[in-house]
Amino acid sequence: MRIAAVSTPAMEALQEDAEAATQAGAEGAATSADGGAGLDAVPTPEPTPTPTEPVEAIEASENLVEGVGAQNETAGAFLAWMRDIYVEVGNLKITLLDVFLVIAVITLVITVAWTLTRVSRSLIKRITKFDSTQKLLAEKLSTIVIWALAFLIGIDLLGIDLTALAFFGGAFGLAIGFGLQKTFGNLISGILLLLDKSIKPGDVISVTDQAGNEAIGQIRKIGIRAISVITRDQTEHLIPNENLMINQVVNWSYSSRDVRVKAPVGVSYGSDLELVTELLYKAVDDTPRIQKRPKPRVNLMGFGDSSVDFDVRFWIQDPEEGIANIRSDVYMRMWQLFKENDIEIPFPQRDLNLRANEQMDRLIEALSANATKQS
Repeated sequence: MRIAAVSTPAMEALQEDAEAATQAGAEGAATSADGGAGLDAVPTPEPTPTPTEPVEAIEASENLVEGVGAQNETAGAFLAWMRDIYVEVGNLKITLLDVFLVIAVITLVITVAWTLTRVSRSLIKRITKFDSTQKLLAEKLSTIVIWALAFLIGIDLLGIDLTALAFFGGAFGLAIGFGLQKTFGNLISGILLLLDKSIKPGDVISVTDQAGNEAIGQIRKIGIRAISVITRDQTEHLIPNENLMINQVVNWSYSSRDVRVKAPVGVSYGSDLELVTELLYKAVDDTPRIQKRPKPRVNLMGFGDSSVDFDVRFWIQDPEEGIANIRSDVYMRMWQLFKENDIEIPFPQRDLNLRANEQMDRLIEALSANATKQS
């Protein structure tokens, strides 16, 4: 019995599927035997990095081009031409339009802030309930607020991304920490001095120059960095505010403008002390600038080696006009009154006592004999 093999398309398809399955099984077995080396051998494509677009430093320039272009095509085209000229700094794109826009906004903001500062100062000066110190403090605080708001408004008008200023903010912080530390310290010290009212314009303080010479000066103004003190010889001293906070300061008019001045004087032992006292009171009364209240006082301080020592104490209310000159006027009047009344101002005197001995006696005899011969 013979079986004939019939070849049909269906049979051929089944045969091809069986061969493909057999081949796939063989490849899987080979992969398992190699520890999966066949899969690792297939390379995977790496993603291509996409270039980052530069960031606009000022967003307001784009809005300006669109707004002006909608109103005037020529002006819009010109601004677009300025926008197309740019330089790249890192990932920032700075155009020529950005530069001109920054200059215009800075000029506008500074002008408005300066005008508002002058207006605020004039308004504060009209407030009658504030004294001079409170007015000065209000002026400084209002100036700081106005300029801070002007800076923030300028940033908002330009549409500057604050993250783009992170680098400059860090550099500015370092500058404040190192270079501007004293400046900000003097600024805060000036505000604290005005709040405390320990130092205020018009006060009279003692000023010591580099040579150690002390002078009396009046505070003319308290600035952001230093105070201005002008002395009697019209020398203006600029003292940093921080120095007044950490150093000892003699304020002659802190709680009161009354200043007591002392003028010591000595007279001879043969003088009439009651007359001397009367003349000293008269010298004080005859000198201008000396206050009648509190009353002057003449004190007998002691008996010195060659004089009876007095101390004349009197009060003035204008120390900014000078202390040495008023003491000089009192001394000049004392001298005139003492001469008129034969009161002697002694100079140092010493009594010499010589002890008797043989050598001294011989010397005296020789001098006597010599004097006799000459006569």
